Formats: sequence, C-alpha cells, structure tokens
Amino acid sequence: MHRSPTAAPRGLSLSLLALALVLAGCASGVKLDETQPPVESRSATAPAAPAAPAAPGAAPGSGVPASQVTGVDLNAQDAAEADRIGRVVYFDYDSFAVAESYAPLIERHAALLTRNTKRSVIIEGHTDERGGSEYNLALGQKRAEAVLRALKLRGVVDSQIEASSYGKERPADTGQTEAAYAKNRRAEIRER
Repeated sequence: MHRSPTAAPRGLSLSLLALALVLAGCASGVKLDETQPPVESRSATAPAAPAAPAAPGAAPGSGVPASQVTGVDLNAQDAAEADRIGRVVYFDYDSFAVAESYAPLIERHAALLTRNTKRSVIIEGHTDERGGSEYNLALGQKRAEAVLRALKLRGVVDSQIEASSYGKERPADTGQTEAAYAKNRRAEIRER
C-alpha cells in the first residue's frame, strides 16, 4: 500500500475548510441592540418610577428603621418545634416496626428538615437491657434505620440524616420493670 506524501495534509486541509464553512454559515449579520431590554414591554402604561431611597437607618426596602428590625433564628425555632412535637419513637419488645401512631411526629420532623436543608439529625437506636450486647446493638440499629427510612419516604435527603445504635448502653430508665424497659426501647431524633 502506497500513500501519497500529501495525503495527510490534504485530508487535514479539507477538514479545516469544512469547519470554516460551517462556522461561516452560523454567523449572523444581525446585530443586537444592546441598549434595548431583552423583553419588550407591551403595556401602555408608563414604567414604574424607581423606588425612593430609604431613610437613613432604615432596613432596605422595609421602611422600618434598622434599629427596630430583629433577626429570627430559624435553627432555634426549628429546635423548639422539634422539642414541642417530640423526639422519641418507642417500640414494642423485640421489634423495629414504627407504630402508625408515630406518623405525625415523623411527618413534622420531615417537614422541619425539608424546610431547612442545612439542618441535620442523627437517629439513635436504643434497646432495653434484656438480650446480648451484639443483638441489642443490631436491634437498636434497625430501629434507628426504620425511623430514617420513614423520614426519607417523606422527602428528607441522605445528607441530613444518619442512623446509629447504642443498644442497651444508654438507658433512659435504669429500672428493671416493664415500664422502665418500655422507656428504653426507643429511637431518639437528635440534632447533629
């Protein structure tokens, strides 16, 4: 097979010529008037007058002096709301099924988290003292993950929630009665 020494440059020249023709075809002779707004106003009314300058010491655009404007701490409001609606989901013995009665609590926490995407929580799973440590750590993790899944189903993103387990290591009640055990079978929603 014999190649001409000018074959490669000729192919390159043809490619460059084709590219130049394509680019020239895309060029437009129409110049945009950059002084005109991009959207034409079709109303017959005159344009609105510019806003009057704010009085010295006024909060921008409010007409209220800056000294009378107070900030709102949304994180504090959200934390207070979370405390008000509750942070604990309780479970039956040897179970990690979230009872339907906790749906409103989970929905409210999901609403708080989806409204404030900078907020994040950790869900801590706990068990009562009965059973081995490994079993209780696994059960506590399943409880935390059950609450996590319920929050995710309501629109909370992964980056805002985490599940962990303490098993029987952090009891809410150290008693050895059924009432104490019931308080320890829980998942707690805590701020991160």
